[in-house]
Amino acid sequence: MSAEELPPRESMEFDVVIVGAGPSGLAAAIRLKQLNADLSIVVVEKGSEVGAHILSGAVIDPVSLDQLIPDWRDDADCPLKTQVKDDRFYWTTATSAIRLPNFAMPPLMDNHHCYIGSLGDVCRWLGPKAEALGVEIYPGFAAAEVLYDDSGAVRGIATGDMGVGRDGKPKDSFTRGMELLGKYTLFAEGARGSLSKQLIAKYSLDAKSEPSKFGIGLKEVWEIDPAKHQKGLIQHSFGWPLNNSTGGGSFLYHYDDNKVAVGFVVHLNYDDPYLSPFDEFQRFKTHPSIRTVFEGGKRISYGARAITEGGYQSVPRLSFPGGALIGCAAGFVNVPRIKGVHNAMGSGMLAAEHVATALGAGRANDELSEYEDAWRDSAVGKDLHRVRNVKPLWSKFGTIIGVALGGFDMWCNTLGFSLFGTQSHAKPDRKTLDAAKTHTPIAYPKPDGKLTFDKLSSVFLSNTNHEEDQPIHLKVADMNLQKTSEHDVYAGPSNRYCPAGVYEWVEEATGPRFQINAQNCVHCKTCDVKDPNGNITWVPPEGGGGPNYQGM
Repeated sequence: MSAEELPPRESMEFDVVIVGAGPSGLAAAIRLKQLNADLSIVVVEKGSEVGAHILSGAVIDPVSLDQLIPDWRDDADCPLKTQVKDDRFYWTTATSAIRLPNFAMPPLMDNHHCYIGSLGDVCRWLGPKAEALGVEIYPGFAAAEVLYDDSGAVRGIATGDMGVGRDGKPKDSFTRGMELLGKYTLFAEGARGSLSKQLIAKYSLDAKSEPSKFGIGLKEVWEIDPAKHQKGLIQHSFGWPLNNSTGGGSFLYHYDDNKVAVGFVVHLNYDDPYLSPFDEFQRFKTHPSIRTVFEGGKRISYGARAITEGGYQSVPRLSFPGGALIGCAAGFVNVPRIKGVHNAMGSGMLAAEHVATALGAGRANDELSEYEDAWRDSAVGKDLHRVRNVKPLWSKFGTIIGVALGGFDMWCNTLGFSLFGTQSHAKPDRKTLDAAKTHTPIAYPKPDGKLTFDKLSSVFLSNTNHEEDQPIHLKVADMNLQKTSEHDVYAGPSNRYCPAGVYEWVEEATGPRFQINAQNCVHCKTCDVKDPNGNITWVPPEGGGGPNYQGM
């Protein structure tokens, strides 16, 4: 059935449409209602429920939450219960972990005022607060299309059609998507949002910014032996198992109910096509300084997510006719602090304030240029400006020298100056892979099923599910290019950079065949970032599909 033959969509009109019920989207919705209770606001969320697709470390700086809900500490239902008590940093080799003295760390790296918890649970707590103010939240509906008016301004979004078969034809259960129209639309999709990516291209929002940069973050939650649990302890490390030219590091957070969150981040500008971030994470857990933490424990959750890492100089223009980017869709993660929640919420509130002012003046569907003009002088902009050189210095000089220079620059910025100015990012992450012939395949240890695991058993813990009879949501533009380049030149890195076993090269009599196991996809969007030809595009599957993270 062609687009012309489809029944028309029903539509609903609101003052503000928000795409994504993460921390930035919910903060924006709540702040809008705080400013004007009469505003009509809708939040559309592709996960099966609020929080289902949310994954973060998470050590949360409460600075923005304090502004949004000042009495949150007195709320018995708030999931943030554990404050950081012990903050440690390590440099790791294969056999040792060398602790870096806290006094040598720049002040902004201090975490003692922060809280440890599940960001997914924080969003589950914020959702009802938004609804109590009158915000409408529609979980299980993926925003699939940006709608424009005749002048080219954004006028809202359309949710995806439901009940479409793998062949692209409507099934008996077919339901047309809805048009959600707004005077302004805020895009809070998170890192590498599919609609945000389209908007950046359409309006050339990145014309004056550095290339976007990303990492992949992998995380497990464990219940450990109470005798080993140290509530309030957090530790970060860099070094082994990654080599000096590959950026990344680990986190280990002890929080509620004998739980430990352990994770690993790999910067996606790595050059070795044989590297597997998932297997590096599993290998990290075998380090003698931490493996004993997990002995006698049980792994209860797993997930993975792309992380925006470009920082201050990679943030695109945030405003465009009819809307704006907020949160990680705009790239507000503070890389050295491994934190983005405070900036996501801060940007959501900042945008909400400018939207409320515009609506109060009778404006609609024009550009919120005031938001764009304001963010760099806001707390969000100042937070990112101080650490703007850490990622590019790390990338240019390697881990040992780059981290030292980045730390020095953070100290200088604390004092109000920088000897490095503002460093640039070299090139997009998809252009950093070397040809396979220049590297040697990496023989990763076989998982033991107790401390280390394979991808499929890990995906099982993510509660990932998609309607099987639906179009594949991972779009390969040129399958021949995938064979001649991704396979023949780079030895099929998709099989390794994907943390969920989505991609395989299957050897057949007629030659290798690229197989996409879309059912496994945890929506990390690494493929959309790291495919060497930009040949894979992630689009939303049928609403409600994907992971159903609990406590992540």
